[in-house]
Formats: sequence, C-alpha cells, structure tokens
Amino acid sequence: MPVTFDQIVLARERLTGGVVVTPCVESLGLSDLCACRVFPKLEYLQRTGSFKERGALNALLQLPSENRRRGVIAASAGNHALALAYHGKRLDVPVTVVMPRFAPIIKQSRCRALGATVILDGDTIADAKVRADELAGLHGFTYVHGFDDPAVIAGQGTIGLELLDQVGGLDAVVCPIGGAGLIAGVALAIKAARPGVRVIGIQPRHCTSFSAALAAGHPVRVPTSPTLADGLAVPQVGANAFEIARSRVDRVIDVAEEDIALAILRLAESEKGVVEGAGAAPLAAFLSGQLTELRGKRVALLLCGGNIDPTLLGRVIERGLVADGRVTQFTAIIPDRPGGLADLTAAIAAASASVKQIEHERAFTTADLSTVQVLCTVETRDAAHVEDLHDQLRQRGIRVIARTQPASCAMPPVA
Repeated sequence: MPVTFDQIVLARERLTGGVVVTPCVESLGLSDLCACRVFPKLEYLQRTGSFKERGALNALLQLPSENRRRGVIAASAGNHALALAYHGKRLDVPVTVVMPRFAPIIKQSRCRALGATVILDGDTIADAKVRADELAGLHGFTYVHGFDDPAVIAGQGTIGLELLDQVGGLDAVVCPIGGAGLIAGVALAIKAARPGVRVIGIQPRHCTSFSAALAAGHPVRVPTSPTLADGLAVPQVGANAFEIARSRVDRVIDVAEEDIALAILRLAESEKGVVEGAGAAPLAAFLSGQLTELRGKRVALLLCGGNIDPTLLGRVIERGLVADGRVTQFTAIIPDRPGGLADLTAAIAAASASVKQIEHERAFTTADLSTVQVLCTVETRDAAHVEDLHDQLRQRGIRVIARTQPASCAMPPVA
C-alpha cells in the first residue's frame, strides 16, 4: 500500500496526545559551529528516547481488535522495540521483540521493564527478522516493520509536518538514514508541502545501504561494520521506504566514526543533551565539512534518538576529545636521573597543558640505558595547542614521539 501525504496528515491527528510534539528552536551554539541557522529537532525527548514512537503508535492504533489481542512482533536493535513496548503496554497489546545479539543492554533492559518479551537472535537486523517472521507465523502475531511498514512511515512523516510549522523559511532538513523509513516519511511530507526545501540524508560510512540502493536502483544487501550509529546499521533499506525516498532525497552523505563521536561530544556541550550515534549523525556531516553549501541557510537537524549505552558514552566522549585535539598522547624520552620526570611535567605545565596520566617504560625500549621513555596522556585546548606543546618540549631538549592523532573534525573557516 503506497504512503500518501494525506495519510501523514491523518497520522498526525491520530497521534495527538500520544506522542510528544518535540521542540525545534534555533540553537545559537550549533548555528555558530555550523555557520548557518540550525534548528535541532529534539526527537530524543520522546518518552522512550526516539522518534520511533510515532510510527509504532500509528501502526498499533490501526490494528483490528483480534490482531491487538494476539499481539505484535518486530525485529529491532532497540528504539523501535522500545516504542512498541511502551505503546503496547499503554494500549494493552502484547509485544514481542527480537533483537540482534549486539543490541545495547540498556535497550534490552528497558524493553523488558516495559513488559515486552525480548528474544536475542542473530548478528544483524536481517538475522533477527528471520526469527521474528518464524514466531509471527507460529503464534499469529502481527509483524510491525520498524522502517518499511506504510503506517510506520506515515507516522515518522509527522515530523516533517511539525518542522514546517516550527521553522519559518526552512531551507533544508538533515536527516539520518538507517532503514530509510524516517527519511521517507519526512521527505514525503516536506516535498509535498514545500518542494523547494532540500532533504539531505546522512548514513554511517560503516553501513551505506541507501547509497548502494541508489546505485543499484533497488534495495540491496551491503556488508556492515560496527558503528557508533548502531540504530542506522541496517544492511538493506526497506523497499517501500526506498521507493518513496529515492526521488525526494536531494543528497546522501557518509560520515566517519570520528565525526560521529565528536558530534555526540558537541551536542553534550552545546545542547546539554545526550544523543546516541544515530541522532548525532546529522551534526557529524557538518563537522566533517561536507555541508558548506548550507552556510547562512535555515537548517533543521533531526536528532532522532538519545538511547546511548552509558558504558559506551564515556568511551565516545574520550574519543571525541581525542579527535578534537583536547586529549593527546605522546612518548617523551628523558634522562633517567633524579629530576628528569619533574623537568618533563614542569615543561608540560609551562605549555599550559595538563597531565592526565604518565607511564614509565624502561625494559621494553630501544633507547640507550641513560634514558627512559615516558608515555604521556595530556589534556590540551585543540590540535594547534598539541603542536605547540610538542614544539616547546623539543625546544627544551626533550625528544617527543607523537602518536597519530585523528584528523580534526572542526568546520573550515568561514570565507
């Protein structure tokens, strides 16, 4: 069944009071960072932490009574499962979710807390779906596809309607792409009401299923690698979603893991919000310097989810700090004598840097026996400060062996 603009309008009426109309006001910090007027759409403020509630609730509300009684099932890495579990509990609809084994523990636990039956099976969403289809046939469950069900796509499209109401003079929408249900719904709503607004899709470089589908002319399965944007790690986009989105998405951009990590850090600092990798992907595209054509424009960023695993968050922030040049690591070779280490730390302090950790290495070294290698982890301001620190240490006669740093993800200067 094709999805139409009228169905998105009806979905919006159906969802009234059931989902949050999330804020979308200009962020001065992000606007300065991206050199345009940025309006973040805070979908991570939905009750279960993601936009998935819109599609899940729209699908549940249209189920016949017998299907509600038997229950629903879905394959999901987490957010669609959470949305179904939450609204299934509200509507007294039994929910079973099949998650890949890599699904974040926090999402597994929250689904169970909401009363859903959670089954772990397979390494990918595709593997989990095979098991979910088997269970649907065995128990008579209704399968609710997380990104290709027409009712789900229509529900996600309500974000597009809200954006047009909330952002006057909107020039572009930057939207994550996983299975393509979100961007399909949003693009359909936006292009039907205001065709001149650009829709730009962002996918992780470790899972480029949408661009592969564009190249082939139809959805194809692509290999995936682990990514911080686990919610976007869908090896094959949905057929319905792709058919809607292919002619309505103006551009597709791949983003690297370092850019995603830095975007999570930037959003925590600027917006005081914890956003998962999938939600941070739109900002990552700006930080990688790939959206310079939007300078000065009015741009909506879809921050689609905030369900990042707390055990991962600390590592992501550290990785972002390294990519930003605010934490660096190098080896200094100093004289192995009293006062040698004190001279090193004094030199680091004189360069306005702060020591986080120091490790001596005497046994496993090729340096002469009168010296010692010291592995230094140091807090700095930025990449330029790192270079200045190394220069100052060398000027003091301290040999520095710099470790390879990730490339800076800062925006290029405004012309």
